[in-house]
Amino acid sequence: MSKEIVPNGNDVRDVSIDEDEIEDLNDGLTAAELFEDVEGLTYNDFLILPGFIDFTADEVNLTSKLTRKICLSAPFVSSPMDTVTESEMAISMALCGGIGIIHHNCTPEFQATEVNKVKKYKHGFIRDPYVLGPNHKVSDVFVAKKAHGFTGIPITENARLGGRLIGIVTSRDIDFMKDGLMDCPLSQVMTKLGDLVVAPAGIGLAGANEILQKSKKGKLPIVNDKGELVALIARTDLKKSRNYPHASKDANKQLLVGAAIGTRPDDMNRLDLLVHAGIDVVVLDSSQGNSVFQIDIIRRIKQKYPKLEIVAGNVVTAAQAKNLIRAGADALRVGMGSGSICITQEVMAVGRPQGTAVYKVAKYARKYGVPVIADGGIQNVGHIIKALAIGASTVMMGSLLAGTTEAPGEYFFSNGVRLKKYRGMGSLEAMEKGDGKGSACSRYFQSEADRIKVAQGVSGNIADKGSIHRFVPYLLRGIQHGCQDIGTSSLDELKVLMYDNKLRFERRSSSAQVEGGVHGLHSYEKRLY
Repeated sequence: MSKEIVPNGNDVRDVSIDEDEIEDLNDGLTAAELFEDVEGLTYNDFLILPGFIDFTADEVNLTSKLTRKICLSAPFVSSPMDTVTESEMAISMALCGGIGIIHHNCTPEFQATEVNKVKKYKHGFIRDPYVLGPNHKVSDVFVAKKAHGFTGIPITENARLGGRLIGIVTSRDIDFMKDGLMDCPLSQVMTKLGDLVVAPAGIGLAGANEILQKSKKGKLPIVNDKGELVALIARTDLKKSRNYPHASKDANKQLLVGAAIGTRPDDMNRLDLLVHAGIDVVVLDSSQGNSVFQIDIIRRIKQKYPKLEIVAGNVVTAAQAKNLIRAGADALRVGMGSGSICITQEVMAVGRPQGTAVYKVAKYARKYGVPVIADGGIQNVGHIIKALAIGASTVMMGSLLAGTTEAPGEYFFSNGVRLKKYRGMGSLEAMEKGDGKGSACSRYFQSEADRIKVAQGVSGNIADKGSIHRFVPYLLRGIQHGCQDIGTSSLDELKVLMYDNKLRFERRSSSAQVEGGVHGLHSYEKRLY
């Protein structure tokens, strides 16, 4: 007799069974059996068999690796597309525990500014606050407010960080000033040092927050023993920490953010601006990543910025992955032609069904400790669960996030439906964007000078999905419930079960796929959250 746990799919826990019964209870297929020696599979082509539940959905841990060194509380990455990710999307994704990758179909300066907005949004200690001097004018504060969105500005003797602090200017000091006083020097309107509450250099974030709470001030300057300004902390940042306890943050409590670049020689100049702006990870954006161009730029980046994490790709085979891992990639982006707006497989006759691509690449990359990002083909929360179950550490989403409030672009109505524009980076519209500097073209090994461009994407519209702050929590909760049904309480455990052949799968016929969706109704309303 045995009391061992039967592999996932028929977990009976403490029910005593004969050893020869275990074989009969091993229903379904292992991942290796599912994907080996068969035609390529998409997420719709298979299901995961249920397991045993002895925990609540709240207990499911969704922490997962983005790269070798970066972990996320939520396994979500927003795609570097110009209709998906700019600063507003990246901020919202990071607050929800994921990360946003700023697109590069724009000037280097614009992209760096978007990165800077994310890093400035949630600071902890603001190590490089905007500083003015006593001889600056009130008008300079309004200019700063328009450019940066805040008015709590420290005043130092030399108008620089590291100068002796003599006061601070806040909105309370200037809100009701008449136009004729715009040229008034700040020394006459600022709140002077004697009326400020300051904290000593070396204080911890918890201690600084406590002083901020007790003082009821909006800003807390941090000064050294010479009275020189070394940092700043804001009350609004304290409030944000409470509202988003699982936000993705760096060591300085700033939001994590990534940015995409191409593989052209001048992309190193773009990268210099992005590193200066504070990116945590760079994504090499190419439809086919197994190239001498990408291998060369990985090596150049590692030589110049050895601590910067690199996501390489895109790849769909182990052979492609091998070259990029050897070059120094810290994560791999998997997918070719599976996105809703991508026509690479149709036009180029190259690619791979996404389910098979994720499994094959993840299985190989796992030997080297390199996480895999499943990029493309994600249409619903079930697809996210399947991608994570077959080896992906995170999922990159484009169409699933396009149409949200935080996605770039304006809403418009068509036949009573509220829509936003969504386009592939391989679409002619994206490749011909004036300020893109050929970035979208370079992703597909084309250039602005090409007389004939070959589109590998389309442009379209997508329905309003509301705010990321409602949609992403729905996705997270869906994954937790899915893991609960599978019988695993963490994403790490999910992968262990899969590679130990304890997670069981089953292929779906076309009839089974119909049966698994809504059917047999005259009409229905599909509300997901």
